[in-house]
Amino acid sequence: MTDYQDRASAHPVNTLSIDLGERSYPIYIGTGLLEQASLINRHVPARQAMVVTNEVVAPLYLNKVMDGLDVPAKASLVLPDGEAHKTLATVERIFDALLEQRFSRTATLIALGGGVIGDIVGFAAACYQRGIPFIQIPTTLLAQVDSSVGGKTGVNHPLGKNMIGAFYQPQCVIADTSVLETLPDRELRAGIAEIVKYGLIRDEPFFRWLEAHIDRLLARDPEALAYAIERSCANKADVVAADERESGLRAILNFGHTFGHAIETGIGYGRYLHGEAVAIGMCQAADLSCRMGWLAPADGKRAIALLERAGLPVTPPKTLDSDRFLELMAVDKKNIDGSLRLILLEGIGKAALPRSVSTPTLRATLDEYGRAG
Repeated sequence: MTDYQDRASAHPVNTLSIDLGERSYPIYIGTGLLEQASLINRHVPARQAMVVTNEVVAPLYLNKVMDGLDVPAKASLVLPDGEAHKTLATVERIFDALLEQRFSRTATLIALGGGVIGDIVGFAAACYQRGIPFIQIPTTLLAQVDSSVGGKTGVNHPLGKNMIGAFYQPQCVIADTSVLETLPDRELRAGIAEIVKYGLIRDEPFFRWLEAHIDRLLARDPEALAYAIERSCANKADVVAADERESGLRAILNFGHTFGHAIETGIGYGRYLHGEAVAIGMCQAADLSCRMGWLAPADGKRAIALLERAGLPVTPPKTLDSDRFLELMAVDKKNIDGSLRLILLEGIGKAALPRSVSTPTLRATLDEYGRAG
């Protein structure tokens, strides 16, 4: 980890690196980074750039980013907000805007927003003229600690979340912690869910730190937030560097996600925030880990208790019964030859690679949570 400080600003910048050879890139973390135009401009390789954002973020930060762009040809596109718009139709709107501006294959797309914007813009960048550069400027806590890092891009399909996409790395990620001041409490808690995930899957000391400091995160303590973001990004950077395309280790980052994606798909995209659905999924995965005999019951209770303290939902909606859950979970990218494979825990800070699980045991977890919902 290195520190960088822009000459035009007194704000220090912590810099992490995603080590992927020729596709390596930096993650900048700090306050006031949107004021440091050089951070963006150094990663715009040509004379054309388009900022894509949504109707919630645009009034807050679009003008600041546009004013700082030092390119002759620049444009912006404002999309509707929400998971319901994470579709191929929305990606086509980006293509339309690029073509109308006659932007070339050297143009740069800039994703200014949360995880939905980052995923859509990254996928559009991967496809437009067979690939153009893009930059991630995440404006939610969840996007800063998870979705903006690692190169997973894509859109949803009515039958499954994130089933259409590509691995495509950005030029850089700029995580300005100042933008979290305008983040609604619900969005903040959703981001904390992904932070807790890192402690559960590979960083037990960080999990203990979270148990001691969760109230500081909820209170938006700047020092605690900066530490949690940096520690989370460092964990993800290590995993992605070791397994960019999810052929092995990277699968552990999906802890709780098979359950969570089933919830999002089953009740309609946008009813639960992604982090809320993942929080429920992590509780279900912890329960199943205990039932399989891999996780001590006391540790399962610790995991669920921390998520509850973060103000996150820990039980699924009653509208999803066990049969519907199993049907939805069958549409999962980790499954092989029809066999359901899940990421479970062998201890706090120790996730296991995808394993097949006993359907009766899984059903017991789903039945238990169905009663609790």
